[in-house]
Amino acid sequence: MQNWGRTRRFLIYPAVNFLNNRRSNPIAANPVFNSAFGLANHRDSPLYSESEKSNLHTCFHSLRDKVVETGIRSAIRFQHRGFGSDATKIQRNPLFSTLNSEDISYFKGVLGEKNVIQDEERLLTANTDWMHKYRGSSKLLLQPRSTEEVSQILKYCNSRSLAVVPQGGNTGLVGGSVPVFDEVVINVSLMNNIISFDKVSGILVCEAGCILENLITFLDTQGYIMPLDLGAKGSSQIGGNVSTNAGGLRLVRYGSLHGNVLGLEVVLANGDVLDMLGTLRKDNTGYDLKHLFIGSEGSLGIVTKVSILTPPKLSAVNVAFLACKDYFSCQKLLVEAKWKLGEILSAFEFLDNLAMDLVLNHLEGVRNPLPPSLHSFYVLIETTGSDEAYSKEKLEAFLLHAMGAGLITDGALAQDINQASSFWLIREGLPEALMKAGAVYKYDLSLPIENMYNLVEEMRIRLGESATVVAYGHLGDGNLHLNISTPQYEDKILAQIEPYVYEWTSKHRGSISAEHGLGLMKANEIFYSKPTNVVHLMGSIKKALDPKGILNPYKVLPHSLSSSS
Repeated sequence: MQNWGRTRRFLIYPAVNFLNNRRSNPIAANPVFNSAFGLANHRDSPLYSESEKSNLHTCFHSLRDKVVETGIRSAIRFQHRGFGSDATKIQRNPLFSTLNSEDISYFKGVLGEKNVIQDEERLLTANTDWMHKYRGSSKLLLQPRSTEEVSQILKYCNSRSLAVVPQGGNTGLVGGSVPVFDEVVINVSLMNNIISFDKVSGILVCEAGCILENLITFLDTQGYIMPLDLGAKGSSQIGGNVSTNAGGLRLVRYGSLHGNVLGLEVVLANGDVLDMLGTLRKDNTGYDLKHLFIGSEGSLGIVTKVSILTPPKLSAVNVAFLACKDYFSCQKLLVEAKWKLGEILSAFEFLDNLAMDLVLNHLEGVRNPLPPSLHSFYVLIETTGSDEAYSKEKLEAFLLHAMGAGLITDGALAQDINQASSFWLIREGLPEALMKAGAVYKYDLSLPIENMYNLVEEMRIRLGESATVVAYGHLGDGNLHLNISTPQYEDKILAQIEPYVYEWTSKHRGSISAEHGLGLMKANEIFYSKPTNVVHLMGSIKKALDPKGILNPYKVLPHSLSSSS
């Protein structure tokens, strides 16, 4: 294979237009992305054929010539030992009532026997988060089919002081969607209807239990896409997405749910229904109360319906997988991508070499799209535009510039949907790979981009050989997923991680939760990101909307504040 220089080699596939790219067409992608977490199962198909391998250099021959010419924890019961934040044991609020037979009879009268679940096996699933990190002891799972039924449930629970936990797909990572003790689980999965879609404005109105991937599929048939895309889209639900203000892979292009959600219908703790389900882009009549509930993790009310603005599906989609020699090059590449790709840049993800090793070793079907070499960092860039020729030309010009400037040392541009899916699998497969590797301490942080990787390097020095520190995330919006992988959970390792990670983040004026929320894991750590008076104001809002504190107790706000109120 011909070498293009002593230190810089760039192998790349020709750019093509992905009309059915997996980012914009989940139907076509389903054979690849078919696991419960929206991750690929690529056991039977290699990433490249032998002919592709032999022709890689030829495919990019003309681009190369241009470069030459230009010179270029047991904590399962919420004692948090060795598993997550907060070493303090949580005490059940004695003001909450205990479930009795009369309560069961009432709920059966409202929902019917079929939707009042007491089966131990089904309760075990509802009581446990998907990481098996948190487990409660709820004895009852309710499945309402309408807003009215949610209202009746909450009105009764509030009158009886029965604590409740709203639950959707239960894909959270901070213990926010499972009981802590014996709270009643209210699962909205049966509320999964698409109410309306306006093809002119692109505004979708649906119930909270709609699975994100199903919404993506529906919109694809209408020529639109969801502004939100997650690895867990196959099981996460839009109500939970809104309640946690989920970020995901498209935030760099479309922004957060605070900008895309136009309206909500919410049921308060006392059963009152707030109809804020507007579909207007502009409405300056008083306080925009929907924002209180976006990201409140079900602690202020239960979201039952959502109105969301969806962007049109654009046809020219390209995915590039690139290698960088150091983190500074990743930063510089991001700056250049914003300037030179501009309006077509739709994703900018990064992972380090330890993250790559982990996903290659622990997830079947994953292949490194680049020839074996020692690369320190990898960047995945996606562009989305309306004109194939324009997008292709713009991306190729950017890659040529990046090569010439020494910002990338190698790379590949996907040729078809399978290759594009395979590139994304590397990034989206990391959470599953970490689970398979053993115990994992997960931290979801927002930090100034220039300082972000310094924390990773300091944690490696701090932990030494006792753990593997893996870093990846949404570099385009400054979101670091810091993962510390160990053979098993140990108190001494947790003590080295916390509160150091939170202190470091606070010192650099970051956020201890970029997109996963606070849940139970970080409720007591909120002061690292918010001033005391701000947290107390949050407590006042909670008290006003939920005086008895029955909605998702022990979550979001510090336990001392919750118990005092």
